[in-house]
This record gives sequence, C-alpha cells and structure tokens, in this order.
Amino acid sequence: MRQRTNPAPAAPARTRPDHPARGRQRAVTAGTDAKRERILKVAERLFHEQGYADTTLSQIARELGVSKPFVYYYFHNKQELFELLSWRPTVACFTALDFPDDDPRPAHLKIAQGLERLIRATVEYHPSAFFAYRDPQAFRPEFAAAQKKIANHFYSRMCALMEQARREGTLAFNETKITALAACSLPGFLYSWYRPDGRLSPEQVVRELTALAWRVIGLRASATQRAPRAGAGNGMQDGAAVGD
Repeated sequence: MRQRTNPAPAAPARTRPDHPARGRQRAVTAGTDAKRERILKVAERLFHEQGYADTTLSQIARELGVSKPFVYYYFHNKQELFELLSWRPTVACFTALDFPDDDPRPAHLKIAQGLERLIRATVEYHPSAFFAYRDPQAFRPEFAAAQKKIANHFYSRMCALMEQARREGTLAFNETKITALAACSLPGFLYSWYRPDGRLSPEQVVRELTALAWRVIGLRASATQRAPRAGAGNGMQDGAAVGD
C-alpha cells in the first residue's frame, strides 16, 4: 500500500485534543521525527495484533530493539501512543468536507467527494483507523470529547450540504441525520473484514464503498455532471460520473 497522505486539511485548532507534550523530548528535528514515527509504526502493529490491554511499552521497545527509556524519551506512556495513532485518522476522516468557503461546486458534488475522502482515509489509515471501534475504553475522557467534537463538525457540514442538495433536486432521501450516519457507517464495517492484501486492492475497495455510499444518500442518476475523483486537480480524478 502506498505511503499515506492526508486526504483532507489538518484539523482546526478548536478540534485538537488537549494533549500537552510529554516525555523528555523538547526540540523536534527531522531525526527525532523519524524515530517517533518508527515507534508509532511498531506500536500500531502491536495494538492491531494484540489489542490495547495486551500491548506494553516493554514489548514495543523489544520489537524496536531498543531500551524502554528510549521509548519514554519520545512518549510518556502507551496511551499517548494509542491516542496519537487514533487521532490522525480521526482528523483525516472528519475534515473530509472542509472545502474552501469560495468553492463554487454544487452541494451534491462536494458530498460525493467528501464521502470518497472519508472512505479513502479509513482505508489508508488501516489499522489505526479502527482502534476507536476496538478499544474505545482506552481513551481519556477529554480525548473522547475531542473526537466527538470533530465528528459533530463533520456531520453538521454534511447534513447542511445534503439538505441543500435535496432542495436543488440532486439528492433523494427522507431523514437527513439517519441517512448521513448510514452512508458514513459503511467504512466502519471494514473493521470486521478488510485486509490490505485481500482479493480487492485498496483502491478497488475505496471505489466500491464510495459507490455504495452515494446510493445511500440518493445521489440521482440524472445528476450527470462529471464529478472529479479524489487525487487530481481539486483533489479528485476526472472521469467518474456521479450517479453511474
């Protein structure tokens, strides 16, 4: 799978969890960043394979071939590791509809791209995108509150765009919030079955789930405008017809 990129802008400052710098590291350099990322990569694998409760900093250090104080230099404890790994996909997913205020596209095209961004981020951040489903009890209350805040930010934008698109005649649905939750729950089911080396490539999974999500929100076949797909130009690749 290719190197991860951020499919959406960084989280607004108001949505960041209150997580002060910990450990003994103070100055951040390219070298320290590389070491931090190495620790995070190993921790992510162990959390995925063993779960939060059964993973220890000693195990992480052993997998890295370093002493435990080396890990403590960069991270205070395993909870900090777990929350950081969980926060990255949270931001990528829940800022998927953060378009510029002057974006002139109609509402249904913004929703189409936003849903694809959300699904793509879930796939690209496997397995840490699913930590919140697996071990939500591991989070501090203030971290869980920050997750809820940024999720509410996303759904507020999505519901407003959906209602605008319905008024414009490009979406057909009944209950706005239920429909939004149903469409966005599709990538959540990846937790139980997704494998990066499965029969479908990550890109094929993104395309299949995106098409299903579009159907859930009632994106009509009559909306034949060409919606660029995520990746080129304004963040999508040209050539996919919305409603196909």
